[in-house]
This record gives sequence, structure tokens and C-alpha cells, in this order.
Amino acid sequence: MDKNSSNVVQRKKGGLRTMPFIFANETSEKLAVVGFGTNMISYLTLQLHMPITKAANTLTNFNGTASLTPLIGAFIADSYAGRFWTITIASIIYLIGMTNLTVSAILPKLRPPPCKGEQVCQEADSGQLLILYVSLLLTAIGAGGIRPCVVAFGADQFDETDPKQKTSTWKFFNWYYFFMGSSMLLAVTVVVYIQDNVGWGWGLGTPTGAMALSIIAFLIGYPLYRNMDPAGSPFTRLIQVCVAAFKKRNLPMVSDPKLLYENDELDAPISLAGRLLHTKHMKFLDKAAIVTATDNINSSSKLNLWRLSTVHRVEELKTVIRMGPIWGSGILLITAYAQQGTFSLQQAKTMDRHITNSFQIPAGSMSVFTLTSMLLTIILYDRILIPLISRYTGVERGISFLTRMGIGFVISIVATLVAGFVEIKRKQAATDSGLIDKPHSIIPIHVYWLVPQYCLHGIAEAFMSIGHLEFFYDQAPESMRSTATALFWTSISAGNYTSTFLVYLVHKFSAGPGGSNWLPDRNLNKGKLEYFYWLITLLQVVNFVYYLVCAKFYTFKPVEVHNIKSDHETKDGGIELGSHV
Repeated sequence: MDKNSSNVVQRKKGGLRTMPFIFANETSEKLAVVGFGTNMISYLTLQLHMPITKAANTLTNFNGTASLTPLIGAFIADSYAGRFWTITIASIIYLIGMTNLTVSAILPKLRPPPCKGEQVCQEADSGQLLILYVSLLLTAIGAGGIRPCVVAFGADQFDETDPKQKTSTWKFFNWYYFFMGSSMLLAVTVVVYIQDNVGWGWGLGTPTGAMALSIIAFLIGYPLYRNMDPAGSPFTRLIQVCVAAFKKRNLPMVSDPKLLYENDELDAPISLAGRLLHTKHMKFLDKAAIVTATDNINSSSKLNLWRLSTVHRVEELKTVIRMGPIWGSGILLITAYAQQGTFSLQQAKTMDRHITNSFQIPAGSMSVFTLTSMLLTIILYDRILIPLISRYTGVERGISFLTRMGIGFVISIVATLVAGFVEIKRKQAATDSGLIDKPHSIIPIHVYWLVPQYCLHGIAEAFMSIGHLEFFYDQAPESMRSTATALFWTSISAGNYTSTFLVYLVHKFSAGPGGSNWLPDRNLNKGKLEYFYWLITLLQVVNFVYYLVCAKFYTFKPVEVHNIKSDHETKDGGIELGSHV
């Protein structure tokens, strides 16, 4: 078979038919993570008899580790193993961790004996805790390989140089988030119900079984996948550019950018979809591509990349630097979103949550409204808004990812603004009922008052988070897309840490005489939670202005895209500006 026919066969792989296998893996991972995390505090305190603070710290450490491991998983995928094998191995590691935890919930010897009433409970011994910690560590490592690679691997299944498939790439991000949200919704309802009412063996075994089936399904789809070969360590290339630019910092800049060093053969493995073209920004980095008499450019094998870089590699570094400010703008939205699991939940606990006389909504299940609104927004956006808006904008996916992110920011601002007024309403009801000094009493105001802020956060996430994900995938150098997706998860981690730091500062500096505080330890009714919500609103407004400036001056990566018919021809003269329309 000649090279051309081989390329034709290769292009037949991928496409929509691979999506069931990929979504099965992602759905199960989220089912496991959320199913574990939502109710894991109950397992640690009621089954392992951990003190509350120790249990909370255990989960915090686990979540922090699981937020950092995607950077390691992305590095391995982009540098050595490729996305398919990284996902496969990581899923197996995840499954081992889940299986260990499930077995420990089934076998009585692997957890302390149950206790009743006022009996002093025996805490888990060192051996039982070791099983727990090893299990959580394995799941954190597994998540680190799955999270950054699934999105990039799924988008890899569509050929960006094919106009017919390029539209499918952006629809993939909508459906990826839809399936992720659906699995989270299933976890906070069905899985949590099984854990509380059937037993922890079944409650942990259900997502474990789903994970095992997803691995099988993912492997079955192997013959259909488009697999991108790893192109070496992207971090090494970025450092090489920095070192080369520093070594040549005293050289005068060349008069014509065309004189800068280019080597298509050397860059071929890292520019399959197109070669990055020179941009005028950050000219000091261009010095890394200035050819001197000491540079051996006649042989790629003898070329010292620590002294001389190609234009494509210099532009890779420029692209990563340009992405930084947009990455940072997403942190505060996560900070605002995080309040649903803290103070919004505490508000819900004090309100009337009855749907019928005999059934009330668990406070922890209020996130159902967030997830439902997010899923409905995604469906509405994908099926109605995109076809409608694209007629006027001429953009295949309706609006650009930067515009989509901006809409999400605005809706998030409205969400925290509304939350502040709802808190005033809640406290007024407590005052009118004489319950201001009774923090554990149910205030005669229905929890439905909280639904708008939950729903607005869900709608904001459907716009901003998906737009953020699209931005990372589209603008990242193609050889660093797993790493770029990992940055999406690090922004979520940073947003949660920012929330913790903000709460600490507000609690410390709002303390007044007589124990008064915006965020009191015991009685929320005597606090000023509305001020905290409005502080977040103000910070988001400032952040939105910052984002508008970043978006206004953001330079999209210019790519010389290869023609579908020939790898040596360029499409329509060769230049396509990074899908930024």
C-alpha cells in the first residue's frame, strides 16, 4: 500500500462513531468521582468513625491531589504514551482504587465495628486507614490520566483540516459537558440514595462496576480511533526556546522575520494540523530563532536546540504565554460557583425544604437545580441557538468561544447579586418569626427562593466553562492539547483555593465586638452573608472588565493549515487564524 492510500485509510478512522466509547469512559469517571465525593464525608465519619475535622482534611487532601495530577497525566500523554494509552492505564489504576474501597466497605474486618446510640465508637486502625489512603491515592492518580486526555482525545477524532468535521469538533465540547453533567446528576441522586438507603457495598460497587464496563467499551473502540503520536516533551521545547533566547539576548533583531530559522522536517511531528506562523508580539523570544555562524543548520541531527529554535517552536511558547491571562480570568467564576457547596447549602438547611408533607429535598441535593439548568442550557444552545445565531454571525458554532465565556461571566455576576438579595429575604423571615437567635430552627421560607441562584450558576457554567474548554483546545499548540486541558482543571482547583482564602480573609477582617462577623461560625442568621455575596459580585465585575481587556487584545495563533488533498499544499493560500471567528 502506498503512502497516499495509507493516508486515506487513516482518515476513515475517528468521527462520531467513536463517541459512545469515549463518553462511556468519561461518564463512569464522573459517576465515580461525584458519587464518592458527594457522600464520602458520611462514609468516613459513620463507617470509619473518623472525627469530622480529620475526615474533612482527608477529602481536602484527596481533592487537592486529584486537581494536580492532571498536569502529570497530560505531560505523560503529550510526551511519551499518547492519549489512548494514558487513558487506558489511568482507568485501570482508577478501577483498582475503587475496587479496594468497595471491598473495604463490604468486608467487616476492613473497617471498625459499628456502634450504637451514645456508645464511644472505635476509630479505624492504621491498617484500615492504609487501605483507605491507598485507594484514594490510586483514584487521584487515575483521575490525573483521564481528565486531561479524554477531552483532547475526543476532539482528536475529528479532522480539523476537513470543513465537514470541524463543526463536529465544537459540538463535541457541548456533548462532552452534557454527558459529564448527566453522570454528575445521576451520582447526586441515584448513587447517593443507594449509599444512604441500600448500603455502602452497593453504593460504592455501582460506580465501580460502571467503570469496569467503560474500560471494556473504550478498548473495544480501539480500531476506530484516530491516535496522535506523542511528539516529545512540550515543556522541554518551551524551556529550550527560553534558553536559546537568553543566550542570544545581545544579538540585534533581524530586519525581516523571513530570515528567522524554519525547519519543516524538524517540526513535522509537532505540526500535523499546520505550522504556526510568526507574530510580531514578544520579539525578544524571536532571538531564539536567529541563525548565527556557530549554529549547524545543515543537519537536523546535529542541531543544538538549546541554542537555536524554529519559528514554530518560538510561537508555541508565545501561544502559551498569551493564553495565561484568559486562563486566570476563569478562576473567580469557579470561586463564585463553589459557594453552592458551602454557604448556599447552609442557607438551604435553615429553610423549608418540603415538596410534599412527607418528603423534603436534602440540602446537599440542591445542586440538582444547577446540573439540570446546565444540561438544559447545553441542549438549547446546541439544538436551537447555534443554528439560529449562525445564520446572522456566519460562525459555524454560533458565537466565538470568547463571546461565550463573556456571556457566562455576566450570568455569574447576576447569580451572586441575586444570592445576596435572597439572603436578606431569608434573614427577614427569620426576624419576623422570632428565629434570629435559633440557628437550628427551620425558618418559614421555602427553599425554592434559592433555586434562581442555583440555576443561574448552572447556566453560567454551560456558557463559560465550555467556552473555556474550547479556548484551551483551540488555542493550545496541537502537541500540547492534553496539557492545555489540564490547565482547565487547574483553573477549577485555583478557583476553589481562592474561595477558601477569600472566606478566611472575610471571616478574619469582618470580625467585630460581641462575636459579630459577616460569616459567623455558629449562627448564619446573625451574619452578613449578603455582603460576602456582593463582595464576590464586585470582584466578578472587576474580573469581567479585566477579561474584556484580555479578549480585546488577545492575538489568535496564526496557522498555516495543510490542504486535505496534499500534505505539501496549503489551504486557500495557507493561513487560517486559529478558529477564532
